[in-house]
Amino acid sequence: MKKIISVLFSVSLLVSCFVFGASAEDDALRFGADGKFTVLQITDTQDDAYIAHGLKEFIEKAIEETNPDFIVITGDIVEDSRAGDISDDKIFQEGVSVDGDYAATLTNTKKACEDIFAPVEASGIPYAVSQGNNDYKSGVTNEDWLRIYSSYSNNMTVDMSDDAEGKIDCYIPVLSSDSDEPAFGLWILDNGRGFSDGQLEWFKGYETQSVPSVVFEHIPVDDMGNLYEECSIFDEGALIDGTETYRLKGDIAGGHAEGVIRPGTSTAEFAAWKQQNVVGAFFGHWHTSGFTGVWDGITLGLTYGCQFSKAGPYGVRTVILDEASGTIETEQYEYIDGEFVLQIDEPYAQYDNAFEETVAKAINFFKNLFNALTYLLKF
Repeated sequence: MKKIISVLFSVSLLVSCFVFGASAEDDALRFGADGKFTVLQITDTQDDAYIAHGLKEFIEKAIEETNPDFIVITGDIVEDSRAGDISDDKIFQEGVSVDGDYAATLTNTKKACEDIFAPVEASGIPYAVSQGNNDYKSGVTNEDWLRIYSSYSNNMTVDMSDDAEGKIDCYIPVLSSDSDEPAFGLWILDNGRGFSDGQLEWFKGYETQSVPSVVFEHIPVDDMGNLYEECSIFDEGALIDGTETYRLKGDIAGGHAEGVIRPGTSTAEFAAWKQQNVVGAFFGHWHTSGFTGVWDGITLGLTYGCQFSKAGPYGVRTVILDEASGTIETEQYEYIDGEFVLQIDEPYAQYDNAFEETVAKAINFFKNLFNALTYLLKF
């Protein structure tokens, strides 16, 4: 059944993107006359059948502030099960999962999706979703996830990969501003349970006409560790990881990091991105980290979540595609007191003399210890 649904959805998407009758032209994604195309990334809503207070307004305001052409929700649409939530009307309980009752779990999941997708649908802007680990932990099958997605008129999520694990992956072209030829591509990939060999083979073999593309997934790849460097506990931005300390490598990355991906890893997926002319890849999953860097020619970004039952920061990201140059720009926004504030990535401080450096390092030591403790308490 999953294969039948996948084929039907894939055919529908391909027809809308490559058969250009009047309605097909209207349905396809396309660059504006200015040669720009803006993607809004929202991630980690992790909601349930009782919507978190302020989440609808958060989504509405994000759309209003960024005026995107397309929206990607990078996973963890729902929370599977967790106690202690005080962000909605179901006090101290959160999650869609009902042990032993799949029908009730599915009903809760549909209600959560309805609340989250409603403001996106109301905007009329097309969107797609990548699967997150909590979406899998809910127990809802990917067949039912696809049925949920297909029930919304502006949701373009389909399954185009033919992997044995049944992951939900798709490639969506963005057409040129002045022709029906693809000028960019958007990969919406499912790594909520890891990225399998079957997905990798589909990805590497998919024909994209060699146009530049951007990847959206839920869990950050280990290659993002190359945006970090080893440092001292006395250094600005130091993060404690076991007995060692790391921080974002200031000459290639900037932003707000609260956890560590250790440097030195090179994955087969990243190598495949290079083959498929991927120029950027963006992730969620970490909730309270929002940073950006460039590694081996690919822009990598980790985006703030918006699960209001957990501590912030909260935020969104925009990725702006440029048709003429085949490049991208990205901006991260933090949600502060009901407003989206553009995050400015400040460089590490430079010291004028030894005394100033000594004082700063002492302050950094206590600040870094405090930040490490705070991060542990958040989760």
